[in-house]
Amino acid sequence: MKKIEIYTDGACSGNPGAGGWGAVLVYGKREKELCGGEKETTNNRMELTAVIEALSALKEPCEVTLTTDSKYVCDAINQGWLQSWIMKGWRKADKKPVLNVDLWERLLPLLDKHTVFFVWVKGHAGHSYNERCDELAVNFYKNNFKE
Repeated sequence: MKKIEIYTDGACSGNPGAGGWGAVLVYGKREKELCGGEKETTNNRMELTAVIEALSALKEPCEVTLTTDSKYVCDAINQGWLQSWIMKGWRKADKKPVLNVDLWERLLPLLDKHTVFFVWVKGHAGHSYNERCDELAVNFYKNNFKE
């Protein structure tokens, strides 16, 4: 299995508002940058979309270390929230409905296909790939959805 490093970030101008996502995929000395966005979205949706789009770009099953500044994404996976939500019919511990179910459902088959290790990094703290992903995300929504 190829070992890939993926870095992701999402950004939003207003929450909800215009948003973007960015990802950098690293394999050996090769890097690939991806970005996109939506005119009306939330920061958490962009964080999740970045992860989904980055994993979807892989052409074969890979071992992935995915670094993100999203506690929402990392904790949902690493703390077992996602599996709990599924078992409870997409309800949280407080019985309220889980948000962004459509995106979580898109992520699930990608987590089955790839071996993914989620790593959290503090945002806007000088991590070069995290900063680059933020730049990709912000530039996308600023250039595509005029404020």
